[in-house]
Amino acid sequence: MAKSKVTSEKSLLRGLVMKLATLMVWGIIGLSGLIAFYAYDLPDVDKALAATRRPTITIRAGDDSHLMTLGDIHGLPVGLNELPPSLSQAVLATEDRRFYSHFGIDLIGLARATYANINAGRIVQGGSTLTQQVAKNLFLTPDRTIKRKVQELLLALWLEQNFSKDQILTVYLNRVYLGAGTYGVEAAARRYFRKSARTLNTYEAAMLAGLLKAPTRYNPATSPKKARERTAQVLANMVAAGYLTEKDRASLKAGAGTVRPEKTSRKSRYFSDWVLSRVSDYVSPGDTDIIVRTTLDRALQADAEKAIAQGLKSGKSLNVSQAALVAMSTDGAVRAMVGGADYGLSQFNRATQAKRQPGSAFKSVVFLAGLEGGLGQGSRLVDEPVSIDDWSPRNFSRKYLGTVSMAEALAKSINTVAVKISEKAGRKTVINAARRLGITSDLMAAPSLALGASSVSLIEMTAAYGVFANGGYGLWPYGIEEITDGEGRILYRRQGSGPGRVIAAADAGAMNDMLAGVLKTGTGKAANFKRPLAGKTGTSQNFRDAWFIGYSADLVAGVWMGNDNQAAMKNVTGGGIPARTWRQFMIAAHASTPARPLPGIDKQLPAKDRKQAPPLKDKKKGFWDKLLGVFTGDKN
Repeated sequence: MAKSKVTSEKSLLRGLVMKLATLMVWGIIGLSGLIAFYAYDLPDVDKALAATRRPTITIRAGDDSHLMTLGDIHGLPVGLNELPPSLSQAVLATEDRRFYSHFGIDLIGLARATYANINAGRIVQGGSTLTQQVAKNLFLTPDRTIKRKVQELLLALWLEQNFSKDQILTVYLNRVYLGAGTYGVEAAARRYFRKSARTLNTYEAAMLAGLLKAPTRYNPATSPKKARERTAQVLANMVAAGYLTEKDRASLKAGAGTVRPEKTSRKSRYFSDWVLSRVSDYVSPGDTDIIVRTTLDRALQADAEKAIAQGLKSGKSLNVSQAALVAMSTDGAVRAMVGGADYGLSQFNRATQAKRQPGSAFKSVVFLAGLEGGLGQGSRLVDEPVSIDDWSPRNFSRKYLGTVSMAEALAKSINTVAVKISEKAGRKTVINAARRLGITSDLMAAPSLALGASSVSLIEMTAAYGVFANGGYGLWPYGIEEITDGEGRILYRRQGSGPGRVIAAADAGAMNDMLAGVLKTGTGKAANFKRPLAGKTGTSQNFRDAWFIGYSADLVAGVWMGNDNQAAMKNVTGGGIPARTWRQFMIAAHASTPARPLPGIDKQLPAKDRKQAPPLKDKKKGFWDKLLGVFTGDKN
């Protein structure tokens, strides 16, 4: 009887064990199936670790100050052994103190977070380890779903099996988002402190670690007070974790003064966009971060923005809605650029992209062709009605002055004389002169060519005047001085280039003398101030465009005003608001620059090289004078 009872108990126990074993097997099968279900569409780990991304392009001004960065900022990878110990200590003390002891999932931390969240009735703590954060940041979307959480756990376990703790921490520090578009501690250190992460002090390291909780909320560039409060909490965490003493923490408060965030200038965006469009002409960065050092002068840029803002304010009642300004040195280096009234409202760059009629600003090209054909500043021409193929140009004043010198005709912007010179020189000759001056836009070989009927850009027209300013050498406007990669290796450096001499020194000197007269006695008097200057006004038909382009021996600048829809302004000419705007900018730009004479004026060239022709009655008629006889009616 007793033996039968024992046998029955053994059979019952055996059956129970079999059932438990069966349940375990099915449980394993079920768990495996569940894991397989969540794991079947896990991302490609190797692809995610490769960290492919768009290259970051940073634009800097001539003084190396920051202008803008295109794309998210990823710092170059740095090894854990290259970083100060305080950085990893601050991160571990705040994010995962048991990082080096858990297997990818911190069961203690998870239990504590769960308990805290249940008591609070909301999420107040997170239980994710650094390994889980790496899994989430590298491989997964931010979706808050059970599937994503399970996949996060699976990937964390995989990471722990395939990489060392130091490797996982290194990946984390190099890929984590730290606000302001920065990814990784190197990018963030340069963004907030203008230094490498390798040289961070303990306070700075704690500030970066504090960003991990909420990069936007604790951004030291936009919320300095909150950033300091969060940094204090991180330092307290470091004390609690044994990385700092209370005495050490108290001595670190002075570190708050080291925050020097780089700020992007929105106002120089027209220039930055122009530079970005040209980077690919010089380098092909691939996946390499590059830094572009430009020619922009921050002080001159501020002067330009102020002048344009004032000019637009003055022109508001005269239906002036847009304006542009470009300034460059006499070798073509662009120092300032304003492409419109408001970059936020319109990114179209009216300094480089717009093609507008220059009006009389184009006459400098026509008069150059005349000089090269044999005319001199003193050559006499008649201002009178002219008709060519049923086209009869009139002067702006609707008056005719009779016999005038070439210099007087340019100073007073006489249309009839400009047309006569263009027709006698030949329209193709005028176009050839324009090409040598750097004007590349399409030019119509029509009689109206002389009066600026063909549309050009402000930057090319301004550069054309630069040839006169430098004594006759061609120039190509440029904005890039040097391009380097993230480690400072030079990828491109401007070595100084140009087409060389494109007009004779004597002709450049004569043009400078005549264009100086425009400011002294002619249509550009509103632009004049006390230093050697030259320039030309321009007004297109029906007051659609108003220009002033002028220069000193050091700086060339052009101003355009008008409306994008070609609407007419209210009697705005190049000698009005544009000339005054140009003057305001140039006075500020030359505040600390000593005056220098323009090339070729007065005694700078030998008498034999100067084309200062006397009136025709004082000399024997030359070939050009005979050809012009039909138009001039000059009997002398």
